[in-house]
Amino acid sequence: MSTGRNRLFSGVLIAVTSMAIGLVLAARLDLTSGSSAQTFNTSTLPPMNSAPIEGQLTATTFRDIAAAQSPTVVNIRTEARRRGRDLSELFGGDGGDELFRRFFGDPPEGDREPRDETTEAAGTGFVIDEAGYIVTNNHVVEDATKIEVTFLDDDTTYEAQVVGQDRLTDSALLQLLERPEGPLAVATFGDSSQMQAGDWVMAIGNPFGLGHTVTVGVVSAVGRPFEQIRGRAQNVIQTDAAINPGNSGGPLLNLRGEVIGINTAIVSDRPSNLGIGYAMPINTVRELLPQLRTGKVTRGVIGVSIIPVTDDDYEELGLDEARGAIISRIEPGLPADDSDLEPGDVIVSYDGEPVRNIEDLQGKVTATPPGTVVDLGVFRGGAPASIEITIGELDLDNQGRQARREEVEDLNSGFGMNLEDLTAENARELRLGAGVSGAVVSGVDNGGAAQRGGVVPGDVITAVNQQEVGSAAEAVRELNRIESGRTAFLLIQRRDGQVFLRVRKE
Repeated sequence: MSTGRNRLFSGVLIAVTSMAIGLVLAARLDLTSGSSAQTFNTSTLPPMNSAPIEGQLTATTFRDIAAAQSPTVVNIRTEARRRGRDLSELFGGDGGDELFRRFFGDPPEGDREPRDETTEAAGTGFVIDEAGYIVTNNHVVEDATKIEVTFLDDDTTYEAQVVGQDRLTDSALLQLLERPEGPLAVATFGDSSQMQAGDWVMAIGNPFGLGHTVTVGVVSAVGRPFEQIRGRAQNVIQTDAAINPGNSGGPLLNLRGEVIGINTAIVSDRPSNLGIGYAMPINTVRELLPQLRTGKVTRGVIGVSIIPVTDDDYEELGLDEARGAIISRIEPGLPADDSDLEPGDVIVSYDGEPVRNIEDLQGKVTATPPGTVVDLGVFRGGAPASIEITIGELDLDNQGRQARREEVEDLNSGFGMNLEDLTAENARELRLGAGVSGAVVSGVDNGGAAQRGGVVPGDVITAVNQQEVGSAAEAVRELNRIESGRTAFLLIQRRDGQVFLRVRKE
């Protein structure tokens, strides 16, 4: 994980290994090489090896993989400039100025304004092209003003720049502005769709800034939904190969030493590994490389909020099984608003292809180029219908800002606090350990219920009345269920540990 990164959150991609090592692995594992050195191309996808993985482990299998692939892996150090907070914000913002002065007095004239702060972080990446292109996690380089990379057995730092970024898959493409002498070792792509629970994998990364480190484990599960952006899950590979802060952006390798994932996140209640790590499948990122090379990833959107069809309600909706996705809201100003879709419609097919569930529909829509006209098969009032819609362009930044505004509006006034989603950026600012998820308290009312209960800005609510919450929307939902005069028991994560608070709703 990138140092200071939360959630977990954090995986990746491509290229080629030397012929000599390929022959060693083929001899030991009876594996044949499926790819050779390639030139980065903006219009075609890099090659990947989809041949079955066969053969047996030997005493030196993992040693050989580490020796061959570690030269393709780079350590990444970033600097970012962020606006520092006025100290009075920690005491409730405007309402906390008097409390701040009571404890510390009036600050010197020059210290009243917040100052820019330089923050540092560390992560990992890997070379995918001899021209100096490197793949890493978006959260490793997001908002970075300076990016430096180092190679194995080379203490020299080389400057790099961001070419393209994608928040949804947490991936980024870098290019070296300076480079070592001689040819670069380049990674190769495997086929992540081949991976199954129980398959051996190796992770290489820069945990806690220690430098090149190898860990080995197995694929624990495939197709795990992971929300990098609220409401938009990506299926990831789960592994028990140790992944820690600083491993973010490093490769997850198969037994041929090919990249099958980008290490992205860990699930933990502390800033260390507990055997649950997530890697973004390399096939997912590989398909985005041509767009990342242009600097922009474009996705489709129809503009609806959707909820799942369950075993309890599919018959009432006129379906023969639990499938599809129910429209709960039409977003104003987006394509669905100009179509015949209505709240309550169940989308069961997309351009003739069945829609299995929410994730399936989201994947189909985002993969469709904006401007495309598609046919949606829906059930309305128990009867099938067909509706045409023109796909729009997804704006993840505006979507996130709108979601945060709605969450603040949805929270009843009985607690006197404002919430927002915990993002990679504010997790770094709050210096939280990796693996924390929940809702960040962005402000508390002076003298309100939250402040009286001990809640302070920067607290992360991870559970309400023993119900875990992973976002501001989930926290709002649980808090709004509590009647006035009743108590909310909050599990809070702070930088120095967990706190259990009791807040009585007004």
